Amino acid sequence: MMRAVGIIPARYGSVRFPGKPLADICGKPMVVRVHELALQARTLARVIVATDDQRILDAVRSHGGEALMTGANHRSGTDRLAEVAAGLDADLIVNIQGDEPLLAPETIDLLVTALGNTAEASMATLAKPLAPGEEYNENIVKVVTDRNGFALYFSRAGIPFPRHTEHYRGYAHIGIYAYRREFLLSYPGLPIGPLELSESLEQLRALENGHRILVRGLPEDYRSLSVDVPEDLDAVRRCFTG
Repeated sequence: MMRAVGIIPARYGSVRFPGKPLADICGKPMVVRVHELALQARTLARVIVATDDQRILDAVRSHGGEALMTGANHRSGTDRLAEVAAGLDADLIVNIQGDEPLLAPETIDLLVTALGNTAEASMATLAKPLAPGEEYNENIVKVVTDRNGFALYFSRAGIPFPRHTEHYRGYAHIGIYAYRREFLLSYPGLPIGPLELSESLEQLRALENGHRILVRGLPEDYRSLSVDVPEDLDAVRRCFTG
């Protein structure tokens, strides 16, 4: 059986929301809430917060969680993941976003199982049908796949162009990833191509370098609230208080 480890990258610095991982959600820092939810996934052997800040490290550990300090100069969360993964005994690594405190543990299990059962995929991610009006929202990343569920392209643009909508319904990408450990370790060294630079989407690096990304679908009614700015916290807190 493949061994999977979840890693939550948590950087203190943020242009729009400095200190976001430590934002209070009903008495606990957001990163702790995410860690507790991830621990409920049946397929993860460990869940580790990877951070560049002592305050985040201390907050996670004070609540009984596992956290490791990483370098401060990583270009992306994936690079931070790779640093931690280099010292782990694992087959699969799951990148869990630290700003989604309502993440359903079942989505992690779906992702790990899908990648574990698909040898030809280097990594896997999730998607759900686009809601009306989301087709051209550049803040919502779209994905199109082939018949077997492998990603053809990710874009901030509306893809495919909805000329005949009865043939294909667009899908919104859900930003959680699972990687084969060996592939993740090689990821920071892969050449950055023009598609990644143009779209500012890191997952395009895998496609531009010939690697396959498996995409598994979630139900249309799947909902998760991400915290991008301080104003997003009120909606999340209401979910915790009922």
